[in-house]
Amino acid sequence: MSVRPASAADLRFHDRAVYLSAADAVVLGDLHIGRESSSRVAAPISDADDIAGRLNALLQEYEPATVVFAGDLLHSFAELPMTARRTVEQLCDDCADADADAIAVAGNHDDRLADCWPGTVESATTLSDGTVVCHGHEKPDSRGDRYIIGHDHPALAIEGVRRPCYLFGDDQYRGSDLLVLPAFTHLAGGVEINRRQASDLQSPLVAELSTMQPVVWDDDGAEALWFPPLESIRHRL
Repeated sequence: MSVRPASAADLRFHDRAVYLSAADAVVLGDLHIGRESSSRVAAPISDADDIAGRLNALLQEYEPATVVFAGDLLHSFAELPMTARRTVEQLCDDCADADADAIAVAGNHDDRLADCWPGTVESATTLSDGTVVCHGHEKPDSRGDRYIIGHDHPALAIEGVRRPCYLFGDDQYRGSDLLVLPAFTHLAGGVEINRRQASDLQSPLVAELSTMQPVVWDDDGAEALWFPPLESIRHRL
């Protein structure tokens, strides 16, 4: 395992989300709510209850002042199934019940999000510690001390098992640190990064993948496992 960089000291990783202690905020992305409605499977699986339960666990664990949904809350580009609308409303209610302000950042799948989100849907938001949160499918206008994105659903294959992972890089984008979140939904297997280059990913914010450190959340040990930069471990995975 590797040492956590000093610039990431305030980050608390937990269950595909992150808590920023300096901003008192939980950030999670790529929920892809309503994915089952787009499935061609006869009996598609919905993880709406799983998402709501895990969000509530984060609210109880950290009692954040703010929760940021970092894009792709919805899965369908054009349709807004009633089940998806109800799930989004429930997540908003759960945040309100926990006295947390809920902020929605639009992703490339969120064309219909404004139709079910109770407030303004932002293209990006800047937290009190200077962190800019955007989805990552396009460059944000805002400049920050750190950037957090989703979009690419990174995963690290370890001994043949694909594990959703975070990616952290010092001085990675516009002279600031960059954190890429794994998809919060369990239905997204993730894009294996072991042998990939930055050009293989879709986000224009990831300019150099090999120097970024993967971070894997270990459910069994309830801890975040920091790995060395990808370039130094590719041959061992």
